[in-house]
Amino acid sequence: MTLEEVVGCDMADKKMETVSQALEELLVAAQRQDCLTVGVYESAKLMNVDPDSVVLCLLATDEEDEDDIALQIHFTLLQAFCCENDINILRVSGLRRLAQVLGEPSAVDVSGSTGDFHCILVTNPQCQPLKCQALQEVGNYCDESRCRNQWVPCLSLRER
Repeated sequence: MTLEEVVGCDMADKKMETVSQALEELLVAAQRQDCLTVGVYESAKLMNVDPDSVVLCLLATDEEDEDDIALQIHFTLLQAFCCENDINILRVSGLRRLAQVLGEPSAVDVSGSTGDFHCILVTNPQCQPLKCQALQEVGNYCDESRCRNQWVPCLSLRER
């Protein structure tokens, strides 16, 4: 590895960590203001009714979900809808961490699996806009990723 590669990797790791923290802050703030929709079917219903209110779509999976064909089909359809409607999208790994961030310890059952946190929408209602620096940081990350032709950036949420 060259020095440029080492420095570049280190900066990319720091950026990912910063965006991951911003995402967690955003989720907590949006949940407090009742601006979250959780679940694949609930998210699809909301996007059908009011797509203009959606500012971020999280598609979350873990390794064991990679073989779930139905879930991957839902993700493909949601991604297409988001791209068509200029909605920021993030692929996230770490369903257990998402459950912890959202304060849903009961969503983690005895086998270790979580509830339906596979799709989470952050909405920004026109009447009472969500004001959060974390939303700006996550949005900037999505914009930067699109500039690099990475239309669906990926983040990994780490257990703490």
